[in-house]
Amino acid sequence: MHELTRTEAIDLVGRGEAEQELPEKMRADVRMLGALLGRVLRESGSPGLYDDVERLRLATIAAYTDESPEAFERAAAIADSFSIERADEVARAFTVYFHLVNLAEEHQRVRVLRERDGRPEKEDAADSVAAAFVRLAAEVGDDTALQRLQALRFHPVFTAHPTEARRRAVSTSIRRLVTLLGEYDASLRGGADERRAQRRMLEEIDTLWRTAPLRAEKPTPVDEVRAIMAVFDETLYTAVPHVYRRVDDALQGPAAGARAPIVRPFVRLGTWVGGDRDGNPFVTASITKKAAGIASEHILLGLENSANRITKTLTLSAETTPPAAELDALLQRLSSADEDGAADAAKRAKVEPHKRVMLLITRRITATRRRDADLAYRDPAHLLADLRIVQDSLVAAGAPRQAYGHLQQLIWQVETFGFHLAELEVRQHSAVHAKVLAECVAARDEGAALSTQAEEVLDVFRTIAQIQHRYGPGAAGRYIVSFTQSAHDLATVHELARFAAGPGGTPPVLDVIPLFETFADLQAAPEIMAEIIQHPEFAKRLDATGRRLEVMLGYSDSSKDVGPVAANLALYEAQALIAAWAQDEGIQLTLFHGRGGALGRGGGPANSAILAQPPHSVDGRFKLTEQGEVIFARYGDPNIAMRHIDQVAAAVLLASAPSIEQHNREAADRYADVAATMDRASRERFFSLVKADGFAPWFATVTPMEEIGMLALGSRPARRGLSVESLEDLRAIPWVFAWSQARINLAGWFGLGTALDAVGDVELLRRAYDEWPLFRTVIDNVGMSLAKADQRIARRYLDLGDRADLADLAADEMALTRRWVVEIAGGDDLLANKPVLQRAVKMRSPYVDALSLLQLRALRTLRTGEVSEAELPGWQRLLLLSVSGVSAGLQNTG
Repeated sequence: MHELTRTEAIDLVGRGEAEQELPEKMRADVRMLGALLGRVLRESGSPGLYDDVERLRLATIAAYTDESPEAFERAAAIADSFSIERADEVARAFTVYFHLVNLAEEHQRVRVLRERDGRPEKEDAADSVAAAFVRLAAEVGDDTALQRLQALRFHPVFTAHPTEARRRAVSTSIRRLVTLLGEYDASLRGGADERRAQRRMLEEIDTLWRTAPLRAEKPTPVDEVRAIMAVFDETLYTAVPHVYRRVDDALQGPAAGARAPIVRPFVRLGTWVGGDRDGNPFVTASITKKAAGIASEHILLGLENSANRITKTLTLSAETTPPAAELDALLQRLSSADEDGAADAAKRAKVEPHKRVMLLITRRITATRRRDADLAYRDPAHLLADLRIVQDSLVAAGAPRQAYGHLQQLIWQVETFGFHLAELEVRQHSAVHAKVLAECVAARDEGAALSTQAEEVLDVFRTIAQIQHRYGPGAAGRYIVSFTQSAHDLATVHELARFAAGPGGTPPVLDVIPLFETFADLQAAPEIMAEIIQHPEFAKRLDATGRRLEVMLGYSDSSKDVGPVAANLALYEAQALIAAWAQDEGIQLTLFHGRGGALGRGGGPANSAILAQPPHSVDGRFKLTEQGEVIFARYGDPNIAMRHIDQVAAAVLLASAPSIEQHNREAADRYADVAATMDRASRERFFSLVKADGFAPWFATVTPMEEIGMLALGSRPARRGLSVESLEDLRAIPWVFAWSQARINLAGWFGLGTALDAVGDVELLRRAYDEWPLFRTVIDNVGMSLAKADQRIARRYLDLGDRADLADLAADEMALTRRWVVEIAGGDDLLANKPVLQRAVKMRSPYVDALSLLQLRALRTLRTGEVSEAELPGWQRLLLLSVSGVSAGLQNTG
């Protein structure tokens, strides 16, 4: 096989200071993958492609490092010199490079996690559940800490919001490369295995290069359901119980596995995929039913396979491990119900009673999946009861390691996933409910006919009832009301459910959840909740659940409504007020955070955000949305998924520590005046931009917002109307996505510089950064957002709109915010206090710049309108290719 030359080994790899500071093993991976890509480009059959890629790469690195106008102009001139066909190829090359860098970074994270392997001396106080438990116990005592651990709940909800720019074929190719890189890592240098792994990686990179990067058409809701199932199958089904096991091992020490675990399952999955119909006409009742069926098939198949594997290992004879009387009774019941299975089990396990019972249990799981009513389990509780009889019998017979080994893992999986895998949540807009309820009343009182929309809305409630009957009440029932503005908006859902059930019918069991999204709605939330719990259906449900209640907070529209600074402060205040109200009412509150992947939509590190929440707003329960590229980044690899779950759950457990709650309360009080000043100044500044005459059309001109709508990202439309005449017409995701593509990330920081300037006291702000967790989280997130931006490129986008006043406003605020963030966080540049992240961003930025220059060229050409009909598809394709590439480079979309 061809050996990599020294020249090839540096191809397509940044040679700047940031790259040199990367971990040696990761730097070697990036160099090797870049060299393989260089070979692919040379062998691509496109003469001069590799040289053109290198010219642009070196020019953008030079422009990034010396920041001179001349260097930047040289890079822009090279991007402008390519033919449309060559620009297309160059954009694809840089996009593939980012996919390779991303997987090298992921591989390095996995490598570090394996080296660390949960060793206590490597853990921070809030960095793992076990470490958080020790700290919590030091404050509240072992018994109270154990109670809180056993009541812990982390509830991620996967959504189908259109923010994953990669095709599934591309993602699949990348996953294969991840596996090959692991094989390469494990091989002996210079040996046959190394050469084989390198040859196969070269083949896979060539496949990745030749795979069309853009979807030909939008995925259907069912496609989105199946994409989420891939994450479950490949990662979550085994990763979640492994997290429980690792925590239990850490807390019980040598006794772990020989006695009952003290950890109870604390993860519950939710999904909006196939259930979220707010603004998505393609999600129907039929789709919702199909989504539930697909999820159930996956979890039951997983449980069936797990039970089969356990059965094969339970070769414990009656002589060494005698069955308990309860096991004998269970065997008799199962045998009576399944004579054929009993005869087969008797042959296969003549003297192995525990194995015989597990054979029959496995047949019942199979029957449940196949919907065989005679043998199927009615619900997960009945399966758990049978498994616990097996477990207790093993313990009584002196075999606790078999009882609390793989069998315990299966029990944890049933407790976590049930027969439904993830609870399917329905979301619909309050305005739709109001319209349909008026139709239903008219139909009842006047005999008027119902519209197609009304019939569909009612059919959703019937579908929820069917799902509950088929898979149990935990499979569906949470119903989220978007843009909740009154208690009536929530009561309407119960009225519609009664209409759907018909006279004498029984509506499904519903937990109706308000979603407060705008600034005004957040302020009104406590009053609305105080009113709604007096409603008969709500009061009845509170009694049935032990006074549990859920409230959802929207980060996206509140930020678009009043700006990111005022939105963050309003969200904190709303949480504090709702939590205090819930405490007074004796309600177990769960706040559901509608956090997006991007910083402008509430994104950022979840664990630091959790520890910055108001007192009693967490209380051991945390629920949030996970979407788009974030799902695959956090849950696509088993090691990373386990680490993420452990970190977030640790923060959820620790957030209720008296010291944390007291610190957050005192900091919020101490800096209340600072918050008020920032709120007022930031909002005025934000309004001066977004409420300026002609802002919405200008925004659509200076960003690729309109073109983003052409990307086949998801089944949901990108905007509410046919055109963008105001911000209300635009969904929050493309609002954030478009600003990130323009390399300004305005949605994540605009107004902060003015807010900090209004406070003016740098020493006060530095103290706030040290003492006020909410403020520190905001500053750190904005620092990351600005580090991924580029002032020179952003200015070129802003100037496309021929509105110097708005362009200057955005650019001035960007410079002001950058200056203040650096001054407060310390150092001489953004992210100076986070050197690992800073190096990663600096390594990527010149390559993202190359794609941005290609995108700018395409956008400029399209905005002039001087493109022939024959040329239009080529320029649109280049723009969309660059959008996909920039998304991969920045590692976020919306």
